[in-house]
Amino acid sequence: GTMARMRIVRALVIVALVIAGVGCARMPKPPRPDGTPAASRQYTFAWRYGTDDGSLAPRGGTSRGPAVTLDAAAGTAWERVHAPSLTPLERDRRAILAMAGTFRTTFDFLEVMGFKPGFKPDRPYQSWGTEYVYVVRDEPRFISLQHLLVMFMPGADGKVAGPFVTKHWRQDWRHQDTELVTYRGRLTWARERLSSAAARGAWTQSVYQVDDSPRYAALGRWEHFAGVSTWRSDRTWRPLPRREWSVRRDYDVLIGTNQVTITPTGWVHQEDNLKVALDPVSGAPGATVSKELGLNRYERIVGFDDAAGRQYQQRTEPFWAEVRRAWADVARRHPRFTLRAAPDEGQLFVPLFEYAEKLDEGAAYDAADARAFATRTVGGYLAPRQ
Repeated sequence: GTMARMRIVRALVIVALVIAGVGCARMPKPPRPDGTPAASRQYTFAWRYGTDDGSLAPRGGTSRGPAVTLDAAAGTAWERVHAPSLTPLERDRRAILAMAGTFRTTFDFLEVMGFKPGFKPDRPYQSWGTEYVYVVRDEPRFISLQHLLVMFMPGADGKVAGPFVTKHWRQDWRHQDTELVTYRGRLTWARERLSSAAARGAWTQSVYQVDDSPRYAALGRWEHFAGVSTWRSDRTWRPLPRREWSVRRDYDVLIGTNQVTITPTGWVHQEDNLKVALDPVSGAPGATVSKELGLNRYERIVGFDDAAGRQYQQRTEPFWAEVRRAWADVARRHPRFTLRAAPDEGQLFVPLFEYAEKLDEGAAYDAADARAFATRTVGGYLAPRQ
């Protein structure tokens, strides 16, 4: 119906603005110590000289979200991670499961050095959102977490619109994984095998885009030291992030490392990235343009109405399970595959989002139709084999 179509359009607008990093909800600027409003945002590691013209003012969003209440107490998830007498495997598992919940999420990225004469740093990036993260699967050596954006948007008249629910990224964690699907540049992914010795004691984090297409996979190990639990990855290739593909054309791939650290009230994702141009013939790393640091904070919130996210989870999860199955089938049948376009840039996710939105609106679920639709749509993502 018309109302369902309007909801689909609104959801796609949020995808274009929030996920693409063009107009994410922005955190209100904190006041100065004397209580007067802050005039601008500031980075500690700012470029101090020759930038007084405002050309390095942070980019990100222009809309604002309503105030939220942060959870000030150490949660049950934190206490479970630090319970005594756990096996190393179980402590790792509890650290991963601690990433589920409802959060205010902030994203901060800053180019800190350049590697070309005349390098001019890009504008820092800042945005935020509210996310509901739920456990898709919890098995002894495999955990899957799905992120949903659950957004409320105050209008010019002061009225709050929403909730708007949009499927965000997914992270799968597998213990001692010996087969990964890794990014190779130029919208191409390939199967990579690891030895049992290399995988011993390690966890792979595989990250998927909003339509469950692959993004990157990284091998790393959890370290629990002095009350701090951190997972550190090896060097990993990733496609251009959503905040970059529409504004940058001078590099082809992010090559960097990730850290995930559990805190008493949430978790933090740190990124250390090189922006690298690939050789046009061989596809090997060529010139490095710059290095950036990223800091993504997930702060647990209380009193937030995430019911719309839970409803979306309940009504659409069977369909998204079919989409995941279709992508797993692609990876199983094709040791190497290429997408015909970047999912965001090509708007490839739209049919999948529309199908899920109808289910969220109350449409009856037809398992056979969902499987056929997921298989057909995901198959249409692939570029013709050369």
